[in-house]
Amino acid sequence: MTTTTRFIEPLDVLFLRGNQLFGEPGSYGEALMPPWPSVAAGALRTRILADDSIDLAAFAAGQAEHPHLGTPAAPGSFVLQGFQVARQTPSGAELLMPLPADLVVSVAGDTPPRVAALRPTALHPSIASSSSLPLVPVLPQGDERSKPASGWWLTGNSWQKYLQGQSLAAADLIHTRDLWSFDERVGVGLDGATRSAADGKLFTTRAIAFKEGVGFAVAVAGADLPKGGSLRLGGDGRAAAVKQRPIAWPEPDYAALSSARRCRIVLTSPGIFAGGWMLPGMDGQQRIQLPGLTARVVAAAVSRADTVSGWDLATRQPKPAQKTAGSGSVYWLQDLDATPDALRKLVSQGLWADPCEDAARRAEGFNRFSFAPF
Repeated sequence: MTTTTRFIEPLDVLFLRGNQLFGEPGSYGEALMPPWPSVAAGALRTRILADDSIDLAAFAAGQAEHPHLGTPAAPGSFVLQGFQVARQTPSGAELLMPLPADLVVSVAGDTPPRVAALRPTALHPSIASSSSLPLVPVLPQGDERSKPASGWWLTGNSWQKYLQGQSLAAADLIHTRDLWSFDERVGVGLDGATRSAADGKLFTTRAIAFKEGVGFAVAVAGADLPKGGSLRLGGDGRAAAVKQRPIAWPEPDYAALSSARRCRIVLTSPGIFAGGWMLPGMDGQQRIQLPGLTARVVAAAVSRADTVSGWDLATRQPKPAQKTAGSGSVYWLQDLDATPDALRKLVSQGLWADPCEDAARRAEGFNRFSFAPF
């Protein structure tokens, strides 16, 4: 399946809403960064339908079918394979990745930040744990203690180093303050009967204001993407430009991973898994079986869980709420049995069973990941 990439540059502030209610008097609507991949999938599919002169109402009702998008009930070949924050460079666009869950950044005083990696470790038998896995990710620390610092991201080059198993330093990091800022907006509740402002119903929402040159990189398989023009992106349909830019998507050494017979799985989008964290095909003995791959999960560092839902425009009702493992969650695998081609194909497919148990969420870009050395 051919993959097409584009750079999306916001032309206005973006309202990237999560799963929290807002709108009541005095409430505060947080912004979700990075947003769910369904934000990009919905914007791109709407643009494709408009470019191909498909009646949007008929498509939503399942009365019109698109050759690549299918119908809302039976998605076609369109699959969002990647959706990441990125920034423009003289040579193209550079990916910017959230800090994986097995990396901890600490800052002490005015010294540069330090990056340390969690190590899967067998706990002493006298230490009780609720973990069902044999190893627990542990942060090694010396005599000098420090607290974790938040807001740090990996640059494109440092993400490549991470996928190659190399150690990282302060120069490999970038902070959110260099990528975007927050813009608070006050909203007014409306009276449904008079369609005018209701007394005492003020609320605040947080918008994301990207720095110049910062936007999103997308990769889509199974459909042609527009070469230019604009999109309606995020809440309130704010404008964003579509641009053709060379985008490098770093990959690990699949032959080395297959030969080593162990690896890490790093989520690059939220994972919709059983129990909120268990990889697809994982049994009671912590073994997983995916198309072309078998292995044993020995440890996991799962980012804070989120609940994904959204609004279904076709049915005009909320989508089912599903608990997810956050982007950046890491799983350590041993006894890996897979060829390099099988590993590469699985990354292209995503962490879904065969046949896929949720074609709609797969098309929206959930359960995407990358392999890394263990």
